[in-house]
Amino acid sequence: MLSAKRNISSFFKILLVLGFGYFFWLMLKITLEYIPFNPEVSFLMIKQTEVTERQEYLPFFYTHVYTSIFVLLSGFLALLRKNFGFKNFHRNMGKVYIFLILIFAAPSGIYMGIFANGGLFSKISFVILGFLWWFSTLKAYQLARQKRFKEHKQWMWRSFAFTLSAITLRMWKVIIVYLFHPNPMDVYQIIAWLGWIPNLLIIEYLITKKLI
Repeated sequence: MLSAKRNISSFFKILLVLGFGYFFWLMLKITLEYIPFNPEVSFLMIKQTEVTERQEYLPFFYTHVYTSIFVLLSGFLALLRKNFGFKNFHRNMGKVYIFLILIFAAPSGIYMGIFANGGLFSKISFVILGFLWWFSTLKAYQLARQKRFKEHKQWMWRSFAFTLSAITLRMWKVIIVYLFHPNPMDVYQIIAWLGWIPNLLIIEYLITKKLI
């Protein structure tokens, strides 16, 4: 019986790694579209007003894009601590994750949220997401410094729920466009909130049930 449970656990761990690897690769492909610097590719094609009228927009944009891919990877590796045995790796990856979010990824994300597509409804969501991402990461860092590791872990999971919005909002976009074919700006208004609220609700449920 114990052996069967271990086999099931190992199976789900493998699925988790493979699933993350697939979506990380998709995000990496998106990131690589912006190397070398080119303001006329992909997402930037619909942001030409900001690109041409605001000199600071591209530096903030590239900062967010380039650091977020490392945030995604380091956050995943940091959270492997207990389940996969990377104990010595956990602290270093956690430091990278926290540093990149607090200094680069979240602040640049908040700035970009101010100019998000979809109108005020989308802008509010992305700005809130950026602030919550920054705050939850700061809280996780403070708790680690205080050696309150149980609470630290919970806040790291909350932070990572916000990090995963980069993936989940794109998943929701594909689903919504495929099923309903809405106006592009309407899609932004929907995925702006769907990208992170379900993630947070799932994490809060798992924390409440003491499953993580």
